[in-house]
Amino acid sequence: MIPHSRPAIETADIRAVTEVLHSRRIAQGGVVEQFEHGMAAYFGLPGGVAVTSGTAALEVALRALDIGSGDEVLLPSYVCAAPLLAIQRVGAIPRLVDIDLSSFNIDPSAARQALTPKAKAIIVPHLFGLSADLTELEALGVPIIEDCAQTLGATEQGRRAGSIGILTVCSFYATKLLCAGEGGMVLSRDESLLERVRRLREYDETPSLYPGSTNLKMTDLHAAIGLAQLERLDSFLERRRWLAEEYRAALSGVGLVVPNVPTGHTHTYYRFVVRLPDLASTADGLHDIIGRFEVRGIQCRKPVFRSLHRYLELDGFPFAEEAERTALSIPLFPALTDEDTAQILQALRSEWS
Repeated sequence: MIPHSRPAIETADIRAVTEVLHSRRIAQGGVVEQFEHGMAAYFGLPGGVAVTSGTAALEVALRALDIGSGDEVLLPSYVCAAPLLAIQRVGAIPRLVDIDLSSFNIDPSAARQALTPKAKAIIVPHLFGLSADLTELEALGVPIIEDCAQTLGATEQGRRAGSIGILTVCSFYATKLLCAGEGGMVLSRDESLLERVRRLREYDETPSLYPGSTNLKMTDLHAAIGLAQLERLDSFLERRRWLAEEYRAALSGVGLVVPNVPTGHTHTYYRFVVRLPDLASTADGLHDIIGRFEVRGIQCRKPVFRSLHRYLELDGFPFAEEAERTALSIPLFPALTDEDTAQILQALRSEWS
C-alpha cells in the first residue's frame, strides 16, 4: 500500500540524531537554538522559539498576545481542530469563517463580515501548500497569526508566507513539509513577543514566575532532525512541484478541479487536493472513491476530517461543507519512488479517463 504520507528520512537525519545521542545532551540545548536560528533565517525574521508541537505553538502565540476570556479570534471552519482547541484553551471565543472554495483558505470577505469589536486576532492557516490572501486579510486591521504548518516556502505577491503576520507558527510533525518527528515553533519580528513565548515555554531558573508558564521545550533530538531536513527543504519542495505537474497532466480534461494557483502565488503542494464537483450533493461519495483507490494499493484521504462548525453544531458554512463532500487528497510527498508515482498515475488515469 502506498501511504497517504511518509517522511523523507535519510542518512543525514539518522546521523544528526546519532550525534546528539553521543553528546549525551538530548534535552533542549544548542541544537534547538541552531534550529530556531535556521528557521528564522528561512522566513527572514529575527527569531523563533521552538516548542513541543504546532498545537502548543498556537496556544502560546495567543497567550503572548494576551488573548483570553471574552476575546474573539477568527479562524476558518475548514481546517484541523488544533486552532480551535488552542483558542478554547486560552478561554477565548472562536469566530468561525467560511472559506474560498477555489483555494480552501479563509475567505477575507467572510472574515470582514465576522469582525466585531471583540476580535483580537485572526488565525490564518495556509492550507495544503497555498498561501491565503494575506493582502486582503491585512486590510482588516486585525493582528494575524500565520499558521504555516502546511505551507513552508510558499509566497504571496512576492512575500514568503510566514513573514507577514505579527506571529507565525509552524509544525514539524511526521507528515509535515519539514519533519522533526514532533515539534513546533513560534516566529516573529517582534522580540518582545518572542520573549513572552520563551517565558511561557519554560519556568526553570527564572527570577520570577510568569503566569501561564509550563514545560513546552523541544528536545535537541527533534531539533537535529529538523535542522537536517531544513538543509534539504528546497529539494523537497522541488520534488513536490514536479509530482504535482505529473498529476495535473494525468488529470487534464477529466472534469476534476485540480489545485488552483492564483496570480502572484506559489504552491508547495503539501497536499495534492482535487475536487469532484459531482459529489457536491452526496454525503458519502468520497468513501467509495477512497475504497477504490485502496483496492489499487493507494491510500487517499479526506484532507480535512471534519469542518469545525460541525463540531460546534453551527450552520452557515456552505463552502466548507462542499469542500468536505468533494475534496480528495492524493498521495504526494518527496519519498514517493518513481515506481510509486507510476502506480498512482496509472490509477488516476483508470479512475478518471
